[in-house]
Amino acid sequence: MIGKVHYVSAEAGLQQGNQRESMTKTIVITGAGSGLGRAMARRLAQDGHRLVLLGRTPARLEAVAQEIGNGARALACDVADAQSVKDAFAGIARAEPHIDVLINNAAVYEPFLIEEATEEQITAAIQTNLTGAIHCSRAALPQMARGGHIIAISSRTVVEPAVMLGLYQTSKAGLERFTRTLREEVAERGIRVTMLRAAGMMEEGMNWTVSPEVGRRFQEARRKRGIDRGNNPVSQFASVAQLLPWLIGLPADVDVTELMLEARHP
Repeated sequence: MIGKVHYVSAEAGLQQGNQRESMTKTIVITGAGSGLGRAMARRLAQDGHRLVLLGRTPARLEAVAQEIGNGARALACDVADAQSVKDAFAGIARAEPHIDVLINNAAVYEPFLIEEATEEQITAAIQTNLTGAIHCSRAALPQMARGGHIIAISSRTVVEPAVMLGLYQTSKAGLERFTRTLREEVAERGIRVTMLRAAGMMEEGMNWTVSPEVGRRFQEARRKRGIDRGNNPVSQFASVAQLLPWLIGLPADVDVTELMLEARHP
């Protein structure tokens, strides 16, 4: 896709300050307290955007908001809880005239076998990874005008073997189908909807919160199926986050509906 190139004359240079201000967006990120959500917040804050950080752990959100500064707001929100989402977006509406971008990033990634799954694990996977995005999109749309943008973060596991990740895979596949349907619903309103499918990601110092026994079984099951974590490339959260300024800054006459990312060895 080829976008338009705009040149600024010397006379127009006096107006650049106002132009920069008009490019500043109000961006809501779910699951912003850690991982990819935190990395996206860090990157987007560099461009001066007004960020609203949503997540279940207030302390983590506040830490990110303090780190990136620029008036970032942290709001506790469990996307799996419809009332929690309504309350959070009501708070956003009181503070912001509109929402420019919603990034549906919140997700639960926990390996387990279906046969052994608890009710809580099943509910968390589906309600957070899929239903949460539906709740947030529904709440954000009344606050979006033409030019708004909803971005859903999916996973490469949708199209690859998902050892002990059956419900994670299922929820992300549902998220992709929902994203395509939503795109059709809001197209006439001039709102973009993008599905970003990312490969395996990590960051330096990242700690996995599963028990050692679950971790051992997970890795053993992967090895039995020929999935070698040591040889498979893994991308950094910060590297994926670098795409966001480009994606949310697309010219009005182009669109990116689906973006598939692959990790690679540098």
